[in-house]
Amino acid sequence: MFREMIITGATLLHNHHPEIDALNVFPVPDGDTGTNMSLTFTNGASEIERLDSNDVSEIAKKFSKGLLMGARGNSGVILSQIFRGVAKSFKGKSEVNVMDLAAAFEQGSKVAYKAVMRPVEGTILTVIREASEAGSAYVHEDMEIEEWFAYFVDAAQKSLDHTPELLPVLKEVGVVDSGGAGLVMVLTGFMMALAGEKIERADIDAGKAEENAALHNIEAAEAKKKFGFDVAVSFQIDEGKKKAFTKERFVNELERSGASDIDVIQKDDVAKLTLTTTKPGPVLDLAQRYGTLGRISIKNLNDVDFDEPDGEAEKKDMAMIAVAAGEGVKSTFLELNCDAVVAGGQTMNPATEDLVAAIRDANADHVFVLPNNSNIVMTAQTAANVLEGEVDVVVIPTKSIPQGLSACIMYNPEGTVEDNVNDMTEAIANVKTGQVTFAIKDTSIDGLEIKANNYMALCEKKIVACVPDKLDALKEALNGLIDDDSEVLTLICGEDVTDREKAKAEVYIAKNFPNAELDLVDGQQPVYSFIIGVE
Repeated sequence: MFREMIITGATLLHNHHPEIDALNVFPVPDGDTGTNMSLTFTNGASEIERLDSNDVSEIAKKFSKGLLMGARGNSGVILSQIFRGVAKSFKGKSEVNVMDLAAAFEQGSKVAYKAVMRPVEGTILTVIREASEAGSAYVHEDMEIEEWFAYFVDAAQKSLDHTPELLPVLKEVGVVDSGGAGLVMVLTGFMMALAGEKIERADIDAGKAEENAALHNIEAAEAKKKFGFDVAVSFQIDEGKKKAFTKERFVNELERSGASDIDVIQKDDVAKLTLTTTKPGPVLDLAQRYGTLGRISIKNLNDVDFDEPDGEAEKKDMAMIAVAAGEGVKSTFLELNCDAVVAGGQTMNPATEDLVAAIRDANADHVFVLPNNSNIVMTAQTAANVLEGEVDVVVIPTKSIPQGLSACIMYNPEGTVEDNVNDMTEAIANVKTGQVTFAIKDTSIDGLEIKANNYMALCEKKIVACVPDKLDALKEALNGLIDDDSEVLTLICGEDVTDREKAKAEVYIAKNFPNAELDLVDGQQPVYSFIIGVE
């Protein structure tokens, strides 16, 4: 029954993840909370679907490990920590009663809070805490589990409904917390399984369940690195992603992932894709970034043995890994002493297992990780915890690409770990970041009217303008970031920026900010037309 609850929760979350994505407060095309939580939870569910055990403790432990390794984004990491606490509470118990269940979710709440350096109320943390506290106060030994769980889910829903009162920005935009909504969806799935309800995974054949689960299996993921695969997948493009999706852009992104023989057919809001790749996982992640996955087919092309390489490469003292999207951005990091770049960023956060694999591949005693996104820092720290005792992983908490580049410049492969940490941390503190991207919906934030498809100028996390032209938005962002103390300006141009627009941007900067040294980078990144770094 516990296994069925998990699988049903995963299915319900998958079926409704676009709705959770749409709860994003800011109208930027990176509202991926639902996607991150769904991929995280599906990874955990895939671990137990084939587990031949009726031991609750064993199932919970296996599920928790799958969540941990598949965790994406802050919401995915927190979700994994909740069920890590549940697994700890179930330890040594082959079956559990209603008292055990109530205690487990309260333990889950405590573990999740401890995992977050600065917990914010009005989020998924509040929902699990208030629901578990209400559940513990309500439970008694003679109660049926179904009765208790219905009360528990109702308490979670009431807590979720109250989140706008705790976070003013939620109230202003008129939404509840997206992470909390994802958790309530999971718990609702649990309750449905307890009631004997069956639901089908939307747009995916039931017969594909084992195949899809295998995609998220760690051992299978490692094996796929050695083989080639024919991949066919269909997906429905989400309403909020239609402007971001074009066949040309999508094919370019697939090519940069290493895929070949790419064929994309689009009819209205449905796209069908076939290609060959050595890494099916990133292909599915990329498709799911734009919409809801439908039919999936993956065929192994090379069931052959491979000769093992002679010996092992000599282990290095230090290495550095960055997370980034865009071929030009990746190349820049590699030129600045990065040993590897993990694909990811806005809308496509890497999983814990992606970072763990890259850190191990670096083959070094000490590995610095640059997340370059506030929604990836927790995942990087989780990867560091997984490798504790195996590799000394140091997460430099870079929250933007410009911060990451500044950290790279200060990195000295011949220096000490301590000196590098100090120098890189000091460097990122002196960087201001701006961005230009398009709005995915009409809304109002901080008194500023946002119109869908217009371009927004962001200074740090604040939207300062929303205008029809991307260059006008760039000017607004530059004006909000550059002052008399600014010395270096890094302008990273996205894949949608033309040569003419780059030239106009250079002219504007030279005329209006002559004292700032300009470094123009052809980043080719998706989603953001311009990323600005000011030091």
